[in-house]
Amino acid sequence: MRYFITFSYDGTAYHGWQLQPNAPSVQEELNRALSTLLRQEILTTGAGRTDAGVHAKTMVAHFDTDEDCRMPEDIVYKLNRLLPADISVSDLRPVKSDAHARFDALSRTYHYYIYTEKNPFRRHYAACYSYPLDFALMNEAAKMLLDVSDFTSFSKVNTDTKTNICHVTQARWEEIEPGFWRFEISADRFLRNMVRAIVGTLIDVGRGRITLQQFQQIINQKDRCAASDSVPANALFLIDVEY
Repeated sequence: MRYFITFSYDGTAYHGWQLQPNAPSVQEELNRALSTLLRQEILTTGAGRTDAGVHAKTMVAHFDTDEDCRMPEDIVYKLNRLLPADISVSDLRPVKSDAHARFDALSRTYHYYIYTEKNPFRRHYAACYSYPLDFALMNEAAKMLLDVSDFTSFSKVNTDTKTNICHVTQARWEEIEPGFWRFEISADRFLRNMVRAIVGTLIDVGRGRITLQQFQQIINQKDRCAASDSVPANALFLIDVEY
């Protein structure tokens, strides 16, 4: 049987979602817990990758097992007993034998959080930018992303992806509390480091370092060196995966 498992994690202690030869990963912990509980080697396939330090409020993976998981609530309960405190499973359900957590996903949504006044209680899960930012201008630049297909300028170089084509369906900044802002972006797929590179470049737009015309030129250059530095990973969350 094939199952989809839905879970969340605090990525602070991990070198990303994907298995790493010499570093802790969320996938390694999930595989270990499932293998222990089901008494056979379980290998999960995630809906995507998150970089080191990035969090997920909703992540999905699939796995195959010979065991009959007729009581998914019981499996979820036992998994959460086995998993470390920074990983939590919320759902387990059977799917078709050819269902794929990554390739069947229609869209993914990320949130990036920033705050504009120093606040010691936000520092772990948001990034501080205490200088003036023009969020209206940043939203104008963000709208331009909806007409982009090639995101090479915002992709980490030397990756194993065959194409840098993505389709962004929404990208906007919203003030959710005074001085506390959220950038929301949804797309059919994301490249490595893509969201953090986009946010870093949009912040430079908000600071007046990059004009809207220059932002478009950065996109057209298809060169990672043309865009701004990536923002810190701790403020980025994978929020949803849609099927």
